[in-house]
Order: sequence, then C-alpha cells, then structure tokens
Amino acid sequence: MPSLSDLARRAGLKGADLDWLHALLSDWQLLADLSFADLVLWAPLPEGGWLSLAQMRPTTAPTALADDVVGMIRSGKGQLPLVMAMEERRICREGDPEWTRGIPVRHETIPVVTHERVVAVIERSTNLSAARTPSRLDLAYLRAADDLARMIAAGMFPSPGEEPALVRSPRVGDGLLRLSKSGRVAYASPNALSAYRRLGLTADLVGKQLGPLTAKLCATREARDDSLMVAASGRAHAETEVESNGAVVQLRTIPLVVDGTRAGALILLRDVTELRHRERELISKDATIREIHHRVKNNLQTVAALLRLQARRLQAPEAKFALEEAVRRVGSIAMVHETLSHVPDEVVDFDEIAGRVAMMAGEVSAPEARVTPTLLGEFGQLSAAIATPLALVLTELMQNALQHGLSGANHAADGFLEVAARRGPGTLSVTVTDNGVGLPPEFDLDSASSLGLQIVRALVLTELDGRLEIAPRPGGGTRVLVELPLGEPDKNEPSPQAGLVASGPG
Repeated sequence: MPSLSDLARRAGLKGADLDWLHALLSDWQLLADLSFADLVLWAPLPEGGWLSLAQMRPTTAPTALADDVVGMIRSGKGQLPLVMAMEERRICREGDPEWTRGIPVRHETIPVVTHERVVAVIERSTNLSAARTPSRLDLAYLRAADDLARMIAAGMFPSPGEEPALVRSPRVGDGLLRLSKSGRVAYASPNALSAYRRLGLTADLVGKQLGPLTAKLCATREARDDSLMVAASGRAHAETEVESNGAVVQLRTIPLVVDGTRAGALILLRDVTELRHRERELISKDATIREIHHRVKNNLQTVAALLRLQARRLQAPEAKFALEEAVRRVGSIAMVHETLSHVPDEVVDFDEIAGRVAMMAGEVSAPEARVTPTLLGEFGQLSAAIATPLALVLTELMQNALQHGLSGANHAADGFLEVAARRGPGTLSVTVTDNGVGLPPEFDLDSASSLGLQIVRALVLTELDGRLEIAPRPGGGTRVLVELPLGEPDKNEPSPQAGLVASGPG
C-alpha cells in the first residue's frame, strides 16, 4: 500500500501542506473515536477527481467502511460533497443517509485548512445501524467531536507548532474530561473519575476547578514545574503525569478554540500506575544486573592479581607460564563483565572488547618478534551469552599464534597476525590468520593435546554451537575459522557469521 507521502505527491501536496497532513493523521484517531465514525482523507487531483490519502476506523463504534479505500479515486456525483466542503470552506452535513451493503450510513465532509487554504477534505461516515438513545458520555463525545471538526475547518487543529501526539498518549476510551472556559470540570467520563479516585479524590469531579484540585492531590515537598498546572487548567497543549496516593495518571490537554473564541478544553487521561511500576522494576533490575557485572569484574581482577602474585613466587618455568596464561584468560572474561556493567542491557559492542584482547595478546609476544595483531571488519553488537566465550576464544587463538607460531627470530621482521570479522544474516564469521611456523605434521584438531585448543574447541562447538576449522595458510602459517550462529537476525543490523584465524597449536 502506498504511503501518505506517495499519494500526496500525486495530488500535488508537498512541503508545509504535507507536514500539516502528517500532523493531522498522527492524531485523527481522536476525532474518529469521539465521532463514532470512520474517517477518510481526500485530496483533489490536478487532472480532476479526488484521491483517498488515508483512512481511520473508530474504536468506539462499528465501522461504516468494511473495505480499505486508500488509493481510490472518486469522480462524478460522488465528489460533490467534497467539492462543496472545499469551495464553501464549511462542514457539510446535507443529504439523507445512504445505504451501503444494507447499512445506513450518514456522511459529512470537513475541510482541512492550513495557512488559510483548504488542502484536503475529511469525509466522516457514521454507521447508523447501531443507533440508540445517546447517553451523557455519547453526547459529551459528540460535542467534543463537533468542536474538533470546527477547529480543523478553521486551521486550529492540530495546534500549529505542536509536536504530533505520542503513540503512548491517552486515548478517548482511557478517560475524558471536558473543561469549561473557567477551567471547571463540565463532564467526567467514568474512567476519568476512576483515575482521579486512585489519586485520592473522595468527592465528585464535576464543577471543580481541575488545576487547583489536581495540585492539591499531588501536594509534595518536592519542587514541581508548571506543566501540571498548565495541563490541568486546560490553558495550553500539554502532556504530563500526575502522581499521588501510589497512583500515576497521564494527562493530555487539548484547548478548544471554536469560532475564534476559547471554548474550554478536552483532557484525555489514562491510569498508567501498573505501567510505571513495571518500568521502575525494570530499571531497578537493570541497575542490579549492572552492579552484579561490576562486582564480578572486580572479583575476577582480584583472582587475576592473586594468580599473578603466585606466578612471581614460582621458580619452575612451566608452572609460572601456566599461571600467566590463566591470568590472561581470567582477564578476557573480566573485560566483558566490565563492558556489561556500563550498558543498560545484556548487549555489548564487541569491537571494543576485541581491541583490548588484541592489545593484551600483543603484550605477550616475544620481545625479539614483537607482533601487533591487526583487526579488520566489525563484530558489532553481541549478547553477553556470545561475547564472554568469544572473548576467551579470541584470547586463546591470538595468544597461541603469538607464542608458538610467531615466536621464532625468523619472524621478527615480517610476522603478522590478522583478525577479520564479517557479519552476515544470522551469523558471525571470524578468521585469525598468521604467517608463523604453521601446523605440525599430521595435525588433528580432535586429538590435539594443547589446553588452549581444547578450550577453543569446547567453547566454539559446544557453548556457541558454531563451527571451527584450523588449516595451513597458503604461503605459510595458519588460518583458523570460527563461524557462529547469532539467532534471529536484527532488522537494523545484519546477523553475524564468525571466523577466526590463529597460528599453530600451542
């Protein structure tokens, strides 16, 4: 289905006119619900006829239009009500109800005015099959709908310069208050009254000055901005939240200006107590999780410091080397937890971690053959479940390449270690390549006795459910490929494929 912008271009609408229609459509669910009617936005075509730009059905009444009409063109006699509304710049209600598929439907047309020009026309269609004696709520809704329609025809709604209504703003069915010119409550829907009861109101709302009443309910020692009084008094377009008595109520104010005269205001409100409670719980849990990651990082660094201290006291080279390897393994895991302690969710930018792992690995290469690992490509965002074992895999592969494949004096001048990452739909591939001494004859990964390779194999195949290949590099050296599944691909970022390359086993 074509977008509003695409259809508007066919009708010659652009710039400020198109922006006005976007703002109107972001909020016209309000008019549909108050009117108990379907809305269709029509725009005249340069070559003649009218093009349907958008459509909205009510949530408060049965629809009058079962079929989608967006993109349809109306011509002939059917366009006369639209032409009349546009030329006369008034709301047209002439004519008897029409029967559509056995349903009586009443049509009205409302000119959409901006910058003193009619740029489109709204057709409002009401299903009369469910007509009944209107209740006080129905009458309040219809009166408010009539005022909004007159404001649209006068170019006063949506409010010039007002930001489009937020998706999570209150809707008509959540609660509605009608304020008089003086700011007193003229009508309160049952849901609106219930919301104020949760705030601590014990009397009736009707007849009360809403601004002072709301301020009294929310009396607190803490400083409060003016948004509450502005919203509750109905003086200006505003959205705010009221918190009292353990409840939270969201308010949205729409001042009504009819025929150039202030006619009070509509206030939509919604009880968001449970929603805010869940959000606060999530924030608290996030903070707790980050604190846990921070403490785990501190504990791992303490363990690393103890292992390092123990290594310095040992004389046996093999034992000292083993403890130093353990320090680096613990350190790579601590890096992930340190990063997780600074992010709001369990997702990290692994490129930063990979850079730190490469720097740490470069420090252990032999002084006579100092090689700085080179990183290519991007790892992107990875979950903690993948980042932690992958950091350890990278540590082992780079450390193995530097200590065994590139440790000889012959590689001091031209040795290189390259780590290349490539993300694809649902996968991450990382390749670690070096030009070291290469693999020993008859090398078999499944039977390799190296602890480092055993760790890599276990992590890649078992924990990460990936694929691991270690093979000679053409021209000398070793190439290691790791491919990891990343689950469901992110729409905003291709899913990963991982490949790593490292040097000979150690």
